[in-house]
Amino acid sequence: MTYLLIAMLVAGQFAPVTKYDPARSADQDLKNAVAEAQRTGKRILLEVGGEWCSWCHIMDKYFDDNPGLTKLRDTNYVTVKINFSKENENAKFLSQYPSIQGYPHLFVLESNGKFLHSQNTSPLEEKQSYNLQRFTDFLKNWAPKAAAGK
Repeated sequence: MTYLLIAMLVAGQFAPVTKYDPARSADQDLKNAVAEAQRTGKRILLEVGGEWCSWCHIMDKYFDDNPGLTKLRDTNYVTVKINFSKENENAKFLSQYPSIQGYPHLFVLESNGKFLHSQNTSPLEEKQSYNLQRFTDFLKNWAPKAAAGK
């Protein structure tokens, strides 16, 4: 654990899960995300994938290359990466959600952790990347209602 992460935990600040890590506890990460989402009025966006997943890396780069989309996501969602790999499939954790057909996969949860929507990312794809309008529409559609006008 890095010094910054320890300092954030001691200060009571939320430390976002930004990497797929088979050693992380998905249950604890969700618990932390619920606390942060309720504190901030955001919804939760679970991004399921792994370091082995080329489309997961493409999505990360897509957000890096589209700061407006990243701002839309981060304004409305607490994003948590949930690892799925040979080392840790998180089968028990993921069993509470609809089955996943491909990776990455997105689940939208209410701020209290209640499941709202399962999103296969292939409809958001375009050629070897993603489609900005479709991704924007998805994030706006599932944003908290109070934030929908943002």
